[in-house]
Amino acid sequence: MIQILECDFGNAMHRQAVIDLMNNYMADHMGGELPPHETNKAERMVEGLADHPSKLVLLAKNDDKFVGLTNCFVNFGTFAAKPFINIHDLVVLDTCRGKGIGRMIMNTIVEKAKELDCAKITLEVRDDNTRAQALYKSIGFDEDIPIMHFWSKYLD
Repeated sequence: MIQILECDFGNAMHRQAVIDLMNNYMADHMGGELPPHETNKAERMVEGLADHPSKLVLLAKNDDKFVGLTNCFVNFGTFAAKPFINIHDLVVLDTCRGKGIGRMIMNTIVEKAKELDCAKITLEVRDDNTRAQALYKSIGFDEDIPIMHFWSKYLD
């Protein structure tokens, strides 16, 4: 049975699940096939999330195994004068994809956004991640109009 639950950063199993799932995502093609976080960086990531005042971190658990994760942040939209949720990461283990776990996570985010009276939910998706795009479109997401681009300036 699949459960979607908010991460309890006081729970060592939840903290380890965040690390393991993020490392899995980073190693995946869609995550850039990056090496896993070294211990210090992994601990810094979890502490940073735990301490972040606007985090919304959800875990998907199938029986006793953590199989999915999303890291979101509640922000404030000045045009709408209301909060919004930005989905920063969405992870489902490759062995568990196609089982509706991503949809369950997304639906939980939508419900949370409604509870918070959010104006919208935003996310970024790779242009070549057609599987994720199909999921997002099936629950009502689409490109912004006008089309926006995601830009970065790396500082280290």
